Amino acid sequence: MSIGTILGILFFVVAAICVFVAITSIAKKKSSGAKISAIISAVFIILLVIIPQSFHTVESGQVAVVKHLGEANNIRNAGTYFDFWITEQYVYYDATVQNMEVATQAYSKDAQTMNIAMTVQYQIDSDKAIKIANQYGSIETLANRIESIATEKAKATLSSYSAMNIIETRSSISPLVEETIKTAVTEEYCVNIVAVVLTNIDFSDAFEKTVEDKMIAEQEKLKAEYEKQTAIVNAEKELEVAKLQAQAKLEKAKADAEAEIEVARAEAEAIRLKSIEVARALGFNITETKVTDEEGVESISYNIDFTGKSTEEINVITEYLKYEAYLAKWNGELPSVVTGDSATVMIPTNPAN
Repeated sequence: MSIGTILGILFFVVAAICVFVAITSIAKKKSSGAKISAIISAVFIILLVIIPQSFHTVESGQVAVVKHLGEANNIRNAGTYFDFWITEQYVYYDATVQNMEVATQAYSKDAQTMNIAMTVQYQIDSDKAIKIANQYGSIETLANRIESIATEKAKATLSSYSAMNIIETRSSISPLVEETIKTAVTEEYCVNIVAVVLTNIDFSDAFEKTVEDKMIAEQEKLKAEYEKQTAIVNAEKELEVAKLQAQAKLEKAKADAEAEIEVARAEAEAIRLKSIEVARALGFNITETKVTDEEGVESISYNIDFTGKSTEEINVITEYLKYEAYLAKWNGELPSVVTGDSATVMIPTNPAN
């Protein structure tokens, strides 16, 4: 309860009591008491009319402009003040942050129609309350002016973008609209723009359907591309596996063939050496000669002299040489064996080559 209200009640009670006393005194024919009571009653009635209504309370979140005989000349912030109500008039303004809901129709750069909704939060500058009172009169008039500017600037900003661009970059367009409106609402409007948020951008149903169809087509295209790439990767994997399997089989076959060749070489080498040993055991004359072939491979040539030997002895050595030649199938060539008075056997120094 305000001070003015309390004083008003108090003055009213006192005035009522004085009136009652005056009436009682008149009834009892006590003129002096009646006069005194009447005077007191008149005084409190005057005080009741003047004082309580001269107390003005400005609530927290408000600002008041004091008009002296109609001229705004003072600002009152939150508190209680005594100003004679006949000459001083209080005009109250809400100084808290205000939410303004704006809905309008706009056009994109490519002439697509859209319905937009945005929230504009603003707060009046309390220090400029006198200017607001003189220039706009009421907060409603000022709010209408702010709404007009916000609508105009939002339309201008959105008209710089195509419809698809607005859809794709909606989250980044709202800050641009906010910046544009903040720049347009200068100090002369006596308010501070706290925030501007685009809450909705709604295109026509036909355009929305077109966008939806386009997005579906793009998704299907991406899906087809993904499936194609997946098929290529899988095919490449299968090909690589097939190559590796074929390579493994080839390597195994080569290894088996080389193993057979090495076995054949070893057996052939053993037979060669055995034939030389047999020739020596039978008393044949053996001469050794180092030779180098065209590839630079060194080998030892054994020359067996058959001079003075019997046919049976020669046949033994010959059979060994034939068997050795058979085992040398790994290179498809028979060794150089010369029969007659002597036999020549070529044995590589390094059989592995």
